[in-house]
Amino acid sequence: MLDIAINGASGRMGRRLVALGHNDPQIKLVSATSSADSAHLGADAGELAGVGKIGLPITSTIMGNPRVVIDFSSVAGAQTALEYCQANGAGLVIASTGLSPDLQSKVEAAARQIPICMSPNMSLAVNLTMRLAEIAAQALAANTDDVDVEIIERHHRFKVDAPSGTALRFGEIIADTMGKTEHQHGRRGDTGRRPPQQIGYHAVRVGDDPGQHTIIFGMLGELLELRVAASSRDCYAVGAYTAAKFLAIKTQGLYSMLDVLGLSKPI
Repeated sequence: MLDIAINGASGRMGRRLVALGHNDPQIKLVSATSSADSAHLGADAGELAGVGKIGLPITSTIMGNPRVVIDFSSVAGAQTALEYCQANGAGLVIASTGLSPDLQSKVEAAARQIPICMSPNMSLAVNLTMRLAEIAAQALAANTDDVDVEIIERHHRFKVDAPSGTALRFGEIIADTMGKTEHQHGRRGDTGRRPPQQIGYHAVRVGDDPGQHTIIFGMLGELLELRVAASSRDCYAVGAYTAAKFLAIKTQGLYSMLDVLGLSKPI
């Protein structure tokens, strides 16, 4: 059984992690944390997640000597989790986005001592689609000036950043592969003809949509669309637990979800 701590357990994703982890026979939840000013401190993590009392209180610090910490909190929370894991030799799954360059550097340095999996999106299907997008970009790279790339992402009304970190990662992969040099976030007014080296991003915010991404490779006479959509947040929790189980047998290193899926090497 794998001992796991959930950092950010009182948030929307944290609650789903608690619910799914409690019902996974391979996992033992030993800690559930939230920020020091959270109104949920002291509450039972299971009750908060809607699965009833599980005897695990929400605390402000990581406890229970976990083998792996899953962080779905904030930039500050991710740094706290990193410091804990580095000091205690635990593995770390970082799902928080928007990390500063300084924190990114700290993560890379820590990975020389502990195993870390970091990804802007924990969904298994999204990461598979990233690999497919890379394959498509490789196949079309010779004609890059004749291929228009547009990325449309759709999320819930509560999301505070746009475009999503996942959309930006899709763009980075395609830009690196096809040599695209311009990233355009939305369009308005008399924009003129579309530049051939541009990747366009469009963010939609509606209701409680847990996340959709469509990547379009448009050419004269034909187009290719890759679409991946989440029906619930559970897919991110499942991916995070898959990553945690992957890290449990590692001693150090910085990994991505492509490593977890066994897709880090060319197909």
